[in-house]
Amino acid sequence: MEGSVLVVNCGSSSLKLALYNSAEETTPVIEANAERLGTEQASLSVSGQIELQTSGSMDHNAALTAFIKAAESQLKGLRGIGHRVVHGGESFIESCTLDQHTIAELRKVSGLAPLHNPMNLMGIELCGELLPGVPNVAVFDTAFHQTIPESTYLYGVPYAWYEEYGVRRYGFHGTSYRFVAAETARRLQQSPEDLNLIIAHLGNGCSACAIRQGKSVDTTMGLTPLEGLVMGTRSGDIDPGLIEFMSETTKQPLDDLMNTLNRESGLLGMSGGLSNDMRTLLEAESEGDEAAQRAIDAFCFRTARHLAALSTNFTHTDAVVFTGGIGEHAANIRQRILACWKNIPYRLNSDFNQSNGNETGRISEQGTPLVMVVPTDEERMIAQDTYRLTSDHD
Repeated sequence: MEGSVLVVNCGSSSLKLALYNSAEETTPVIEANAERLGTEQASLSVSGQIELQTSGSMDHNAALTAFIKAAESQLKGLRGIGHRVVHGGESFIESCTLDQHTIAELRKVSGLAPLHNPMNLMGIELCGELLPGVPNVAVFDTAFHQTIPESTYLYGVPYAWYEEYGVRRYGFHGTSYRFVAAETARRLQQSPEDLNLIIAHLGNGCSACAIRQGKSVDTTMGLTPLEGLVMGTRSGDIDPGLIEFMSETTKQPLDDLMNTLNRESGLLGMSGGLSNDMRTLLEAESEGDEAAQRAIDAFCFRTARHLAALSTNFTHTDAVVFTGGIGEHAANIRQRILACWKNIPYRLNSDFNQSNGNETGRISEQGTPLVMVVPTDEERMIAQDTYRLTSDHD
C-alpha cells in the first residue's frame, strides 16, 4: 500500500505521533512525543528521519504545528491519519473512517470516558484543521470487546441502568489484544480462530482478556479502566461500599475519593506512596523494603486470580500470553503470578523467562502448559487499520 500514515494519540497534556511509510513496516520512520502541554514546561521531542527538541510554553495546536513544519517533506505522501480513541461505547464495534456523522456519534458516547474522549476528539479536530483533506480514522480501545456476551458484560444492577445510561462492561486495551492475539497465532503458525488465549496486558494500566477463536469473550476492565487488576495508580476491584464508608468517615467529596482510586492507589498506594513503577518496587524489595513486597505480592495474587477466572471461558487454554511494559520485561513478576495460580501446573524455563522468551516467545518448559511473552504494538495496529480503511487511495 502506497503513501504514509500518521498515528495520533492525544491525551490531556500529551501528544504522541508516529509516521509509517508502508503497511508492512514494523517500526515508524518518525516518532514524536509532546509532554506537559498547556504549561510553561511543555516539551516536544521528535526522532527518526528528522530530529527536533523544543520546550517552553506550548499547547496541543502548537506541538502539532511544530511537528508538521519539521516533517513537511515526509508528510507530502500522507494518505491517512489514525487516531487512538479510548471509548466507542456500543456504537462502534470496529475501526472506522471519520466524517460529520461518525464524529457526531462519537460525541454522544464521550460521556462514558469524560477524561479521555474529549481529548481524542480534540486531536481529530486539530488534524482536520492543520492537515485538511487527509482522511481520518478512529481506532477504539473498546471495539474489540463488543463480542463479549450479554451474560458477561451486564452488571448485577437494575437493567434500566444499562438501557438508559449504557452501564455495562466495555473493556479496554482492545487494540493491544487484537495485535497480540494475531501475533501469537503467527508465531504458533496457527489461525487465530483455532486458539483459546488468555492475554495479560500489564503496564501502568493493567487488564487481562479471554480470547476464544479470535474474539474477546471476557475482560477485566469494565465501564471504566478502573475495574479489574491492581495497576500502577488505579485500585482495580474494590467493594463499592468502600466509597460510602470513606465518604462518611473522612467527609471527603466524591471527586477526591475517585481521584484517590484512579491516581493514588494500586502499586503506588499499597506501597505507601513509594512508587507506581514496578522496576522501582522490585529494586526496593531486593533491599528489604516490606512496603514494596506487600504491593508486589498483592499485584501478583490479584492478577493470578483474574487470569484463573478468565480460564473458565474455555474447556482448554492454548496459551497464557504476557504483554505490556511489566508483562514483557519483568521475569520475576511473571514467575510469581504463575506461582500463585496453583491449580494449573505452569512451569517456566528459567533461561527463556529471563530472556523474555525464546525465538517464538515461549517461556514455559516443553511438555507443560504454554506460556509466552509477545510484545504489543498498538501504534502499528492503528497504522494497519488506517491503511486498510484508506485503501481507495491506492
